[in-house]
Amino acid sequence: MFDDGNIIAGLEIGTSKICVVVGELTADGGLNIIGLGQSPSQGVRKGEITDPQKVEENLRTAMFEAEQMADVEIRSVYLGVSGGHIRGFNNRGVHPVVSADREISPDDVDDVLKNAKAINLPAENTVIHAVRQHFFIDGQDGVTNPIGMLGARLEVDMHVIHGHANRLQNAIRLVKATSLEVEEIVFTGLASALALLTNEQKELGALVIDIGGGTTEYVVFADGVIRHSGVIAVGGDHVSNDLAYGLKVPLSRAEKLKLEHGSALVAESAKGQSISITNDLGLELKRVNVEHLQRISSLRLEEIFRLIAQDLDAAGLTDYLRAGVFLCGGSSRVPGLVPLAENVFQMNVAPGHATAISGLTTALDQPEFAAAIGLVKYGSLKNRKRAERPFLKGFLGRLLQRT
Repeated sequence: MFDDGNIIAGLEIGTSKICVVVGELTADGGLNIIGLGQSPSQGVRKGEITDPQKVEENLRTAMFEAEQMADVEIRSVYLGVSGGHIRGFNNRGVHPVVSADREISPDDVDDVLKNAKAINLPAENTVIHAVRQHFFIDGQDGVTNPIGMLGARLEVDMHVIHGHANRLQNAIRLVKATSLEVEEIVFTGLASALALLTNEQKELGALVIDIGGGTTEYVVFADGVIRHSGVIAVGGDHVSNDLAYGLKVPLSRAEKLKLEHGSALVAESAKGQSISITNDLGLELKRVNVEHLQRISSLRLEEIFRLIAQDLDAAGLTDYLRAGVFLCGGSSRVPGLVPLAENVFQMNVAPGHATAISGLTTALDQPEFAAAIGLVKYGSLKNRKRAERPFLKGFLGRLLQRT
């Protein structure tokens, strides 16, 4: 039995699966993955809960499996959230330094951070993350710690991720119904990036794309901080839907065809090839052209990448991605996805692997577990910060008061 005080659990309620990852903080400040539980997901569509009862049943199954493997009792989780309602943008706060000697104090820093967080959101939305980027002093950029420096005008850039409060609260209430506490909610795209990227890659500039069943999340890091984030309410399930429509087969059969013959690029070997679809008695119902099947898959996946590429071009971030693109999520397993992404982004693309974490290789090497592992890593970073300074309750505290 492990010391429960060193245990951190991450929970991802996805469209295709519910996943629980358990990590243990080591004496030297490291993180060791000791447990993994998962269950097929029912009652979730495009990353959002549509049937709480079904989700709760699946959650209990995944939680029990994770507790058995880790030999711990999970009391609280870091909860991953996604959905098409989540948005990210950059905001700048400004604060005049009024002290006689113009020396910037901790109070000046607190004030400029408060100003950066004073944003106008739709009434129904609330902030999930407000992540500090860099300070500016009298126009000088790239300042990481302004305290003690001289200046008349202090500014700070902050990346803000926000979403619909009630839709986020639905996930929190469901988890609490299982007698678990929610330590904090975390955007799953940010969690995936924390799991995959090294500090060097964050400095160089990298794009992480997590392609799930119902959504695709993406996050850009550059100069060591998060610069951009987004969600597209399209994922691997939409490829199955396209195949069902294009090939005129039931959705369950389309899903099987995707897994067995799907590809992000049309393979040479697929040209002229066809496969037989049979019924339960083994009788042939129809034949499917493999080239046509793969072309349908390719077009949908290419669309996802092009939407992201257009968003990054509009934000002026493409040239900052010197470390390239990293793919994760269950749908990143599709053959040919890396070369397709390289064609769209015109840069190096690689499958993502969890970094600076030890433990279960079955979890660390699987792209579909990146977000849940990242939730545990987020929790470990929070624990470290709590030890350094008092924890400030923000958005989550306000949400939990409503439940």
